[in-house]
Amino acid sequence: MNPPILTLTAPAKLNLMLRILGRRSDGYHELQTVFQLLDYGDTLTFTHMNDGAIALECPGVDVAPENNLIYQAAQLIKQTCGDHTLGAHISVRKVLPAGGGVGGGSSDAATTLLGLNALWRSKLGIDTLAELGRQLGADVPVFVRGHSAFAEGVGEHLTPVFITPRWYLVLTPDCHVSTGALFSDPRLTRDSAAITLAALRDRRLDTRWLDEYSGNDFQPLVENLYPDVRMTREWLAQYGQAFLTGSGACVFASFDSEAAAQNVLAKRPAGWRGFVARGVNESPTHRQLAKFAASI
Repeated sequence: MNPPILTLTAPAKLNLMLRILGRRSDGYHELQTVFQLLDYGDTLTFTHMNDGAIALECPGVDVAPENNLIYQAAQLIKQTCGDHTLGAHISVRKVLPAGGGVGGGSSDAATTLLGLNALWRSKLGIDTLAELGRQLGADVPVFVRGHSAFAEGVGEHLTPVFITPRWYLVLTPDCHVSTGALFSDPRLTRDSAAITLAALRDRRLDTRWLDEYSGNDFQPLVENLYPDVRMTREWLAQYGQAFLTGSGACVFASFDSEAAAQNVLAKRPAGWRGFVARGVNESPTHRQLAKFAASI
């Protein structure tokens, strides 16, 4: 009998707005952001093994397994389950850029927690999985919970929101932005005004709301330190409002249709990388997990 196999999408995210409210006594920063999930991402395939080993196959990623968030997530959920016989072979097809600010590593980690929980039939609840995710990184819980969200704190306090669907063009400059260096830079804005929950308007964020609150406090500093990011955003701004996402290098703009976004992507300068994706409120991972659960 062939071992059970589960294939899941680890979706990208965009930060449609990001404000830094201040620095906490523990050194972390208080943030507010809107996470928009996309219908595009890495692909992870999990094969259930009974040898107790976690084997990771991730072509093109030159990172030792113990430093890979996928491997760390697999070991963490295995330890939580307390069954030394649980094992898995995990193969990854990467399409999301590392250090791009689209959440590739965090999404891969969350998808590993969700996927192995389903494959091993561990029956860990979503709150438990989200807490495991928080131990791996501040952006992991939003992917575990699987819904676009308004986030506060360091990104762990999540309020699900419904965002008017749009198509997004994401461009990746040829540089790697250091998040640690940004947070320690004295030029970083740290005193933005907080958005109240009342401003969420029944948790439905339409285009007017996003236009009013859009922006990213990291953007001026990143563009100062990384001229390629500024050049890419300014090129994209010819076709619509363009912003940095997260604390990475990627920039994005929204469009009314896939055709409009693809048209601009086709015009990008030679050698530039990018992709078009649709914003979704529910993660594709969760839809795939529901189908898997119904099939067993």
